[in-house]
Amino acid sequence: MSNLTYEPCAGDDANGSVASGDLRPANCYTIKGKAKNTSGKTVVDADVFGRIYDANDNLTYENRGRVGTIEEIPPGVSDFAIRVSVPANQPTPLKLKNFKASGFAGKVRPYYYDDFEYDN
Repeated sequence: MSNLTYEPCAGDDANGSVASGDLRPANCYTIKGKAKNTSGKTVVDADVFGRIYDANDNLTYENRGRVGTIEEIPPGVSDFAIRVSVPANQPTPLKLKNFKASGFAGKVRPYYYDDFEYDN
């Protein structure tokens, strides 16, 4: 991942929360950049990992390295954008470090217990 930048989210996306069910004020940002896929195959459901620091070098997400998901990364270099929420009390500019992605060569099928037969 390269050419990382960020900007405030536009419109309704600007209202966010830090985590599901969290009521603390948060600022929404869109992180953009280039993703390089050298596998020769399209990668899907790629988890994006990285560290986001505030202007004082404090982590914005403690105990969490995953910052988002890219639905599809074709072979070669392509643009990507992910939305993140950062606690509103953390000063900018943000610093984006150690970003990488890991995905799959095909859609991951959810695991259901109903897919199995049980012997009693």
